[in-house]
This record gives sequence, structure tokens and C-alpha cells, in this order.
Amino acid sequence: MTDFKYDVDADGIAVITWDAEGRSMNVLTREAFGLVEEHLDRALADDAVKGIVITSAKKDFAGGMDLNVLATIREEAGDEPAKALFDFTMNGHRILRKLELAGMDPKSKKGGKPVACAINGTCAGIGTEIALACHHRVMTDNPKAKIGLPEIMLGIFPGGGGTTRYSRMVGAMAASPVLLEGKMMDPAKAKGASLVDAVSDDPLAAAKEWVLTAKDADLVKPWDAKGWKMPGGAPYHPAGFMTFVGASAMVNGKTQGAFPAAKALLSAIYEGALVDFDTALKVEARWFTHVLMNPSSSAMIRSLFINKQALEKGAVRPQGIPDQSVKKIGVLGAGMMGAGIALVSAQAGMEVVLIDRDQAAADKGKAYTETYLDKGIKRGKVDAAKKEAMLGRITATPDLDALKGCDLIIEAVFEDPKVKAEMTRKVEAVIPEDCIFASNTSTLPITGLAKASARPEQFIGIHFFSPVEKMLLVEIIKGKETGDRAVAKALDYVRQIRKTPIVVNDARFFYANRCIIPYVNEGARMITEGVSPVLIDNAARQLGFPVGPIQLTDETSIDLGAKIARATKEAMGDAYPENPADELIFWMEDLGRLGRKAKAGFFEYDDKGKRVEYWKGLADKYPLAEEQPDLIEVQERLMFAQVLEAVRALEEGVLMDIREGDVGAVLGWGFAPWSGGPLSWLDIIGTPYAAERCDQLAAQYGDRFACPALLREMADKGQSFYGRFAPEAEAA
Repeated sequence: MTDFKYDVDADGIAVITWDAEGRSMNVLTREAFGLVEEHLDRALADDAVKGIVITSAKKDFAGGMDLNVLATIREEAGDEPAKALFDFTMNGHRILRKLELAGMDPKSKKGGKPVACAINGTCAGIGTEIALACHHRVMTDNPKAKIGLPEIMLGIFPGGGGTTRYSRMVGAMAASPVLLEGKMMDPAKAKGASLVDAVSDDPLAAAKEWVLTAKDADLVKPWDAKGWKMPGGAPYHPAGFMTFVGASAMVNGKTQGAFPAAKALLSAIYEGALVDFDTALKVEARWFTHVLMNPSSSAMIRSLFINKQALEKGAVRPQGIPDQSVKKIGVLGAGMMGAGIALVSAQAGMEVVLIDRDQAAADKGKAYTETYLDKGIKRGKVDAAKKEAMLGRITATPDLDALKGCDLIIEAVFEDPKVKAEMTRKVEAVIPEDCIFASNTSTLPITGLAKASARPEQFIGIHFFSPVEKMLLVEIIKGKETGDRAVAKALDYVRQIRKTPIVVNDARFFYANRCIIPYVNEGARMITEGVSPVLIDNAARQLGFPVGPIQLTDETSIDLGAKIARATKEAMGDAYPENPADELIFWMEDLGRLGRKAKAGFFEYDDKGKRVEYWKGLADKYPLAEEQPDLIEVQERLMFAQVLEAVRALEEGVLMDIREGDVGAVLGWGFAPWSGGPLSWLDIIGTPYAAERCDQLAAQYGDRFACPALLREMADKGQSFYGRFAPEAEAA
């Protein structure tokens, strides 16, 4: 193990250099943390060493802890996983506390050796926590480098001392954007937030210079100095009391109580502020262990870190296919979706041809990128040269001949099979024979659309979510004749635009929409039953969904829902199940209440398009029931409406990899992120309970809640989805 290297320079400065073996980014392992302590002890024991600098040999400083370590510790612990996790956390605290005190006399706080951190690039998680334990932090003057503590985004919180140290440095209120929102900051903002002490073109040289001039007083952390008081006030101080009351309200307001880590983080800060620093570290470790023992954290880490990374690195890419990176892309249709696709493609450095029916329409699509870049310039994220270069990569034109030389086409024209078929034939007459053709349809089966193609093996679905530049997920759909090279091309393209792909087999609504539509339909059904729309939306938000099904319908437009219902009914014929939600949607459409875009839908809107309140006219047609259902009942109806479709998608082979079902749900439509996704949620509640609850819901509300055969079988055998379908389970 040589993840950390030790060297003493001519000035007597011990340089501990982080260089994780076989990795492009430094991540901390159990063994490597032990090596840090060995090097630290060596430096402190050597009288010739005047001080210590910790830095990195890689482009960036650190990406955090290897989160697989936490799972390994839990598995190895047998009957006492909580104790093992707590002991592991406390051992990390002990090492960083030794680093922080650096050999100084316990009483006088003198005689220690200065420790500086030279942060040469992006620094996150435990990397930031190591830096916070140092006496001085110098970061590179590179605006692309970021530093922060983003653990909250993965369902945990900074448990390596970062929570206690940073909240004591700046106070609970000032610490909240870093700790509770997981914000990553550029060097200038990080200095203003006290995450770093200095910014330099040469952080290593600046860190060494500080070490050589540091005095005893420079080494003492505020909480180790006599008379220290918490910035902003401790919980028992009048000002601090109000801060913590406000923080509690803010956390619960933002999370709706659905995310355990946020509450645990605030508890660690609050309780830690009541005791001395070393006891506070123990409090932090206890709350950190509490979160790690919650199945939510394991599920979030698995879906949003381990599985997400695996998919982005090509876990489902066909083997034996050479690199299919896109050089020139044609985008058909310059509406909102096409314009967004052109933007992210140009942003990734591709040459883009943006096609529409006339020059004015094509130019309007290109202007979308210009507006986006102008906003970036105002925020200081983009400069004029970058704007000019990006716009220069987009050719907006109605001339199909401009598509010559493209190696990927993405069609984003009107959602009509005849229109798409005509465009496919026209474009295939122009593009190279080996060019891959993709449709951005959100509902139309790819196999049917591919019938218009002369090369169906090169025809594939690439389904973006709106707005393209913001949404992280891209759904790739294989038609019956789609070949491996088309799949590889789509995956390589998604990698280029830095989004997360899932690959599914063709079926009506693919994967994401087949789960989303039952969610919004269940909300609409409840309205027809007299359930308050306020209860429905709030029940969803308290599950962690970004918006409830009623609000989501208004956002996506009510006429779109009506169009999908009609098209589905036409395609399915007598097999189409009668749905009271259709009656409600068609009625709203007839009234011209089409949602936010019409400033009238399930909500009333002001002149600026801002939601004011739920439309009272709903209660005239569908009077509120005198007795409203239990919150949990509403929540389970909304959850099971979606998760049962995910199970059916897996059962039918639409989902080919369980990881894609969970990652796709969380990134695609914000499915209860704390759960890790629909299949993870079923593992959390257990398949036996899920099957039993299906039977109860089906008896009360109908066959849409009928337990799928796969779930029934797993319940009878006591199986979990990840126990049966995870890649490692299949390999075993």
C-alpha cells in the first residue's frame, strides 16, 4: 500500500503526498488511513522535521471516502455492525485529532509542528475533512477546482469530523450551505466561507512557506483556545437558540422529514455544541453510525454513487465494440427538446447541425443556446470566448444536405409516427450509411418507428428529459432490431454530454414514463374520489418527491396527459382499462385549463405565471369527502402505483439491469431519493410485506395493484431484489 508517500525536503518539511494506486482520483481506504497515521507519527518523532504539508500527486486533491469500505465494515461485523461502524469512525477521529494537535503540549498547546494542506484541485468529502483538521489550507487559484462536503447528497453527512469542525469554525447558520446543501465552492467562495485560508497559483509552495513561518498560536484551533465560544451562539444562548430553531424549521421545510441524514446532521451539531470538542466528535460519530445503520443510507449510496458511477463508466455497454464517440451530430427539430440537445452537444465539443422547417425556426433553436450562455456570463460561469466557440459549433439551417458527414442523428420532431417516418426517410437519403439514427420520442415504440428506416439495426431511441441541460438522466431504448453498435454509440454519446444512461428494451412508454404515468393517474383518481389535492401533493412531497402528482400534471400540461390517454386507448383498443382519471383530464382540457402554460389548471396562477392556490372549481365537480384518507394510505397508493410498474418492467425484460431501474427512477423523475429507487424501496419494506399490501390495495382499489407474479414468488421465498438480481448476485 503506497497511497500516501513520505518525503522530507531540504528545508525540513515532511511532505505527505496522496497518490491512490490505480485510480484517477484519490479516494480514502481503511489501509490508506492507517498509512497517514504512520507518516504523521514519523514526522512528529523526527526532530529534523519542522512541519508537515499534505498534498496530492494527482490533478485533483481528493474525491472522498471509498464508500465500499462502509459496506465492507458492515458485512464483516457479524452481529455488531453498529459497533464496528462506530469504532471505525472514532478511529478516524483519533487520527485527525492527532494531526490537529500535532505533538503540542496538552495544557499549554505549545510545541506542536505546523501542518498545512496544499489543495491542488477539487476536494470533497473526507479530503475536505482532512484539510479542516490541518492548521492552514491553501487552495489552487483555479476556478474549475471545487471544494466542499457533499455527503448529504448521498444520504449520509460528513462523519469524519467535518460536521463538528466546520460548524464550530463559522457557526451553525453559516455552515448550513456547505453541510446541509452539500454545496461545492470554487476557491474564491471557499476562502470567503473559511473552507480554505488562502488561494495561490502554487499551493504547495505557499503551504511550505506558511509552515516555515508559523508560530505556536497559529496552530491552536479556536475550540482548543481558552474562552472559545461558538460563532452565532450555542443552543443555550439567546441568539443561538433562535438559530437552531430556525435551522430545524428550514431542514424540515426542505426535506419534509423524508431524509434521515439531514435531521441527524442537525442533531450532531446541536448536541455537539453543548459539550467539549472531543465529546462532540463522539456525538458526531454516534449520529453518523445511526445514519449508516438506516437502510436509506445504504440504498442511496448504492444507487447514487456506486451504481450511478458503474452505469456512467459503461457497465451495460456491449463488449467488443470500438469507441463510438460522436464528432458531428444532426438534431432534427429546433423546438425546446431539439434546442436543448443541440446545446449540450455543442457544450461537449461536437459539431452540431440543427434542422427545422425554415431558417427562422432553426435560428430560434440556436438562440436557446445563446440565451443560456448569456445567463452563464452574468453568473461568471462563461466568458465571451467560450460563448463564441460554442455558438460557432452550431449550424442552424433548414437544409438537410448539411447533415452529410454526421455520425449520429437525433430526431426531435412532432410526436406523430407519420411525421417521424417521413423525416426518417428524407434524412437517411442524405446521411452516411453507417450513421446511427435515434429518436427522442417519449412514448412511441421504437420498433414501430424503425419500420420507416432502411437500416433498423442502426435505429435506436435516445429519450431526454426536459429541460435537457438540467436533467441528469438519458433513457436509451433498444428496438427489436437495434444492433450493438447503435447501443454503444448512444452510450458513448451520453458519456460525452456527461449524463447518466440507462438502456431498456422497447415497450410502450419504455421505463420512466410507464412508472410516471400511473403516479399522476393515481393522484387524479384520488381527486375523483373526493381526496383533497392538498393532501395528495403534500403526501408525495413528504415521501421526498420534488413535486406531487397534481402539481406535476400542471407543470407538464394537462393536454399532454389527454393526448397520451387517447393515443394509448387507440393502440390498446378493448384492452385499455377504464380510468376515472381520464374523465377528469378530458374535462379540464375542454375547459381550457391546460396547466401552467395556460395560467390555469389544477392551480390558479397570477399574471406572472406563479402558482397562487388550488383551483376551487375542482371541488364543485368532485366534492371533497367528509372523511379524508390516512396520510400513509395516500402515500402507499402513490408509491405502489409506480413500484409495481418497475417490477413488471423487470419481469417483462424491459429493464435488463436492476441498477438501471433504481438510478433511472431517482434521476429521471425524482422518485423518493432517500429510498434509493423503487426496487430498493421494496427491499427496505421487504417483499413479503409488499405482496401482502398489494393484495389489500387490490381488494380495495382495483387490479392495478395486483401483485406481479415475480414479486409473489420472491415474497414466498423471502428474497430481496438486490439479493437476487444485483450483478454480483448473478455472478455468484
